[in-house]
This record gives sequence, structure tokens and C-alpha cells, in this order.
Amino acid sequence: MGRDVTPRTRRGYLTTVGSTAATVWVSGCTGGEPHPSNESTNAPSSNPDDQPIHAGYETTEVAVSTQDGDPLGSVTAAIADTPELRRLGLSDTERLPDDRGMLFIFGRDRDRQFVMREMDFGIDIVYAGGSGTITRIHHAQAPGPNEDGENQRYPGRGQYVLEVPYDWTTERGVESGDRLDWGE
Repeated sequence: MGRDVTPRTRRGYLTTVGSTAATVWVSGCTGGEPHPSNESTNAPSSNPDDQPIHAGYETTEVAVSTQDGDPLGSVTAAIADTPELRRLGLSDTERLPDDRGMLFIFGRDRDRQFVMREMDFGIDIVYAGGSGTITRIHHAQAPGPNEDGENQRYPGRGQYVLEVPYDWTTERGVESGDRLDWGE
């Protein structure tokens, strides 16, 4: 009771619990016989981008292309397709590597508004209609000190919203009218 719980300490606790649960889940699902080895199987990956960012989420490869079909870039995106996953979004994520994102899937095309709730880093918010055509892009900076991001609102219209690292779209020349494609 002597410790104050802030969003950051809660996020750290949830990250630790989530990582532990994911490790137990993966360990429990691998099955098979143990293989003798002189090498440690618990060694950390040399590439931090190989580590799961959203363990437990389904993922899909989202490709972005021009109206003419020229490729602009792609990310492996965690899928947020339930009200709970969409509300949580990236708010409990500590980092987002350049090749990762989150794809929000809604039932229909309509006006929406995303906020930067409890975010630790900036992102690009890409709205796309039911056909996958990009309708709007926002470059959303991380909330400042003592801000929770709830007042940073980014409106748009779409059935899909892709969140990628800050300025990802600028670096690749992505603009309204371009397309998002993924395996549905």
C-alpha cells in the first residue's frame, strides 16, 4: 500500500505479466521431445525486433501501395478486431519497431476518432475505407509530460485504421488515395 500506482508502473507490471504469460503459453504449446544441446535455449535474441510486440494477437502482413499498385512499404500488424482490443490499442506498448503496426478492423465505414491514450511514443494513424483506400493520415506525437493523451484526438473516416511508427508514412511517400492490402 505504500507504493503509488501510475499508468507507467501499471504498464510495466502488465508488460511483465504479459511477457511471462506469453512465455509460458509458447513453452506449453511447442510440445515434442526435448533435444539435448550444449547451447542455452534461453539466450535472448540478438535482434530486439524479433521479439513479439503483441503476444497473443493475431497478425497479418499489411502492404501499402500507390493507386497504380507500386509498393510503398509493409508492416506486420497486430489485429485489433474486438471492442476490448480496439480500446487498448497500442497504449500498453513500450515501442513499435519500424516493421510493425496495428490494424484496427471495424464492421463498417464511418467517422471515427482515435486518441493517444497512455502512449509513450508517436505514431502515424492511417484511416482507410472499406475498399482499403487511404482516406486520411495523421502524424500523432507522443503525449507530453503529465499528459495522458486523452485530449489528443485524431478524426477520420474509415472501416480500417492502421497505426505505424511516427513518420513511417512520410518516409515512404504514403498519401491519401493510396491503398492498404492484407490477407483477410
